[in-house]
Amino acid sequence: MSPRAAPRSKRRPVGAKPVEPKRPFVAHHLAPPHEILSEEESRRVLETLGTPTERLPKILASDPGLMTDPKFTALKDAHENLAGRLVRIRRPSATAGEAVAYRVVIASPLGD
Repeated sequence: MSPRAAPRSKRRPVGAKPVEPKRPFVAHHLAPPHEILSEEESRRVLETLGTPTERLPKILASDPGLMTDPKFTALKDAHENLAGRLVRIRRPSATAGEAVAYRVVIASPLGD
């Protein structure tokens, strides 16, 4: 009989932080493209829809779908306040050809 190896401890040393490697964001092929709108575009969209911003569905600023827009990532890197901005989401539709949805960006509870 061969000797058994000593069981490995699953505990990390005290004070050791888990190491999470930074991976570049790659959009999933099923994630529809998100597009952050300018102030002028937002105003026109709200006039067309005839609704106030408060009545639109919300999206967290930390939502991974927003990472599909290079303009969003540039604004986030510049530490711009994105709360209250409108986002256009375009999805393919079998009946309409393309379905467009709008969301209002709200601040993440974690402060992302």
